Amino acid sequence: MDKLREPLAETDQCGLPVALQAMGERWSFMILRAAFNGVRHFEDFLDALGIARNILSNRLSRLVEAGILKREHCADDRRRIEYRLTDKGYDLLPAMLALRQWGEKWALGVPSDPVLCDARDGQPIGPVSILAHDGRILDGHELTWRNRVDVDAEEARRKASAVA
Repeated sequence: MDKLREPLAETDQCGLPVALQAMGERWSFMILRAAFNGVRHFEDFLDALGIARNILSNRLSRLVEAGILKREHCADDRRRIEYRLTDKGYDLLPAMLALRQWGEKWALGVPSDPVLCDARDGQPIGPVSILAHDGRILDGHELTWRNRVDVDAEEARRKASAVA
């Protein structure tokens, strides 16, 4: 990468610390993984994850406070609560898949089973990638930092020339 880089001391201008604050640690990711797999009820999370009751309660509360999960009364039994992913929670799926694929590649050495597939054609999903504006897959050596004001000015020039 070029000489310009993120101002690493200015964490309030970076989305990563905010995301890490919302997700917390391992159990939050495991709860989110279970939610992506259709787990909805407190007792089901307990059974699926083998997590202590107090830790589960704490992490679910944090995820609800962060807007990643929402609490809803069950339609068939208003006394029971369901935890459901919000749109904000669903937006974490690519990050979760990227972490899973990284773990498969660098820790397990093999793909996990079952395999996540495209519902349309049944084929396995590809690796989560960094895509350029035109859809090209980029690696870390093809990235650079630019000041927002320069990027916005260039975009405005591009739009103006497209209209002319």
